Amino acid sequence: MGLDLPELHAAALESTRRIVAAIGGAQWHDGTPCPPWDVRELVNHIVTGNWWAAELAAGATIESMGDRLDGDVLADDALAAYDASAGAAAAVFRRAGAMEAPAAVSYGPVRGEVYCGHRFIDVLIHGWDAAVATRQPADLAPELVDACLAVVEPQAESLAGSGAFGSTVAVAPDADAQTLLLAMLGRDARIAR
Repeated sequence: MGLDLPELHAAALESTRRIVAAIGGAQWHDGTPCPPWDVRELVNHIVTGNWWAAELAAGATIESMGDRLDGDVLADDALAAYDASAGAAAAVFRRAGAMEAPAAVSYGPVRGEVYCGHRFIDVLIHGWDAAVATRQPADLAPELVDACLAVVEPQAESLAGSGAFGSTVAVAPDADAQTLLLAMLGRDARIAR
């Protein structure tokens, strides 16, 4: 594939951070394009996923993690929680050998590069969800969209079958890259317009 997945993942974390930082106090319980989650639950999902990645990509197992990441991990400062989790997740995938090391995820074990790719997709797309839900600009960086398409396309069928992102949305044959990526992951880009 030739992608620098750790750096793409880190860039997606930074992109989504800007969206999280701009969420207004009255918006945390607004609905999202990822029902049944509201904005707070969606951000909590991203933060929890970051903490899971920091542990599982470092060799932990689901069993060793137990239930300590269940529930709300945002506490009173969602942005601080996001920052701490994003720093840990970015760091674990940047470690030497992390892309080759096995990660004992729920659908694995898989190589670190597979897990990092899935975290890249999750962070980027849920960032879009949060932007749409809070009426922020929802245009993703074109280089992240193109890289995410390169990660998604070879596994689009299995991702759709996983139920994690929703059913594929029909789009015009000449759809732009972001519209196509979102459609492959069950999102209708028109809701952001």
